[in-house]
Amino acid sequence: MAELVVPDMLLHRAWLDARDEWGLGVVQPGSGLHHATDVDSPEAFAAWVDRLVTSSDESVPIGEGLVHASYWWMVEDGAVVGSISLRHRLNEFLLHAGGHVGYSVRPSARGRGLAGWAVAQVLACAREKGIERVLITCDDTNTASARTIERNGGVLEDVRDTELGRTRRYWIELG
Repeated sequence: MAELVVPDMLLHRAWLDARDEWGLGVVQPGSGLHHATDVDSPEAFAAWVDRLVTSSDESVPIGEGLVHASYWWMVEDGAVVGSISLRHRLNEFLLHAGGHVGYSVRPSARGRGLAGWAVAQVLACAREKGIERVLITCDDTNTASARTIERNGGVLEDVRDTELGRTRRYWIELG
């Protein structure tokens, strides 16, 4: 059975295994990993994990253009099978293209409902944070993600061209 866990240094090898399955330099939505982020050495991985964990603490200033966010890894039998994040508020870019929630499931773990389960868990966290309306987006061609969002109550607002490409934008009412 899968569980959501806060990023942890103890999962370094398991996280690298998941990353390697995706491929080096491949963007994994919801992971907080950026192209230039070094995560191979234990020291660099620890610094990245610390950044992810600290980003949820709203008492800590966040970089310009960023918003506070909570990150979790989907872990099953010691393997990292995916990532999911909840952005605590929307800036202009997130309102236009990125949304509150980002998630990804490693290729070998897809098709088992992990994304839908994780989204439901994170929607409960959003409700606890007082977020009444959650925006979740996906690529217009990602039918699996669109179904995941719709199964969690997502109502399509529009499909638009964004910095991320042609994007489907869904709202989920939590209030």
